[in-house]
Amino acid sequence: MDHPVNPAGGRPVPGARTALPPTLDARSSAVLREIVEQYVETGEPVGSRTLSRRLPMNLSPATIRNVMADLTDAGLLFAPHTSAGRLPTDLGLRLFVDGLLQFGELTEEDREAIATSLATSGRSLEDTLAEASTMLSGLSAAAGLVLAPKSEGPVRHIEFVPLGSGRALVVLVAGDGHVENRVIEIPPGVPPSALQQAGNYLNARLSGKPLAEVRHLVAAEMAANRTELDELSTQVVEAGLATWTGEGRGASLILRGQARLLQDVTQIERLSAIQVLFDRLEAQETMLRLLELAERSDGVRIFIGSESGLFGTSGVSMVVAPARNAANRIVGAIGVIGPTRINYGRIIPVVDYTARVIGRLLG
Repeated sequence: MDHPVNPAGGRPVPGARTALPPTLDARSSAVLREIVEQYVETGEPVGSRTLSRRLPMNLSPATIRNVMADLTDAGLLFAPHTSAGRLPTDLGLRLFVDGLLQFGELTEEDREAIATSLATSGRSLEDTLAEASTMLSGLSAAAGLVLAPKSEGPVRHIEFVPLGSGRALVVLVAGDGHVENRVIEIPPGVPPSALQQAGNYLNARLSGKPLAEVRHLVAAEMAANRTELDELSTQVVEAGLATWTGEGRGASLILRGQARLLQDVTQIERLSAIQVLFDRLEAQETMLRLLELAERSDGVRIFIGSESGLFGTSGVSMVVAPARNAANRIVGAIGVIGPTRINYGRIIPVVDYTARVIGRLLG
């Protein structure tokens, strides 16, 4: 089960050690911490001789092997092959993150670099969000993601373009001339005339109104049967409107750095799991689930393996934080997805601070 990390209140002080988990003594905790830290750094199994040289306490290799055996029996470590070395399990990583993690601290230079890279001067908000995703990917050596709501400003024009296979492209021109393109699902066999009729019907009612307002107007007309649209055109209209509205459910997902997720992949089944992950990220229900995960806490949330319920796979971790505006309303989610050996101590404060900057921009 995941646990929130809140830098603004209740989070362990950056750079400080947190209390040891009640189920582990100091010696076992030291061994687990060192194995996880070595795993994050190298990705390689750690043996007792290496640990005896690196641990601050004076323990013999034989004693360390006994401790490692106990941690393995507890499900916190495993042996990847016949080697005497051990790697942490997802449960071991969870215990490390919850009680043994040493947090990094952002320097003033880090904060300035993030704020500067996200400055909106001279570019659109969409470009700024894309830059945020790219920046997160670069700082974390993983895939950075930004989930933000679609613009709900005045709309000047809307058009439906058939794509075949039960899909249509919705071209939306905002009042400021900005163009958004989104693909929607429509009933198979919808003729071009129905798409054109749906566009004409909506454009006659836009008049510079926000799409949310038009949606309510259209819904009222349809309920009163005052529209001449046939059934197919009605479904197209509803689908096109639902793309951007629906009480906060319309959203854009920007993902950068997918290739970084493949750097540690050495097996075909892992590669297949990563591809499934990408497919899930592009699905609308996954965007909503990401927002729901972010809404459950004020702070950064860490999901290891399949804990989030989004991806039924081990070997992948996700760090996500809500982006809140000045009214403390959640307007998006910021995060990183990468292998379980990502640098949690570094990434957590980066995600937290970036989420706060993005929240101010979206607010």
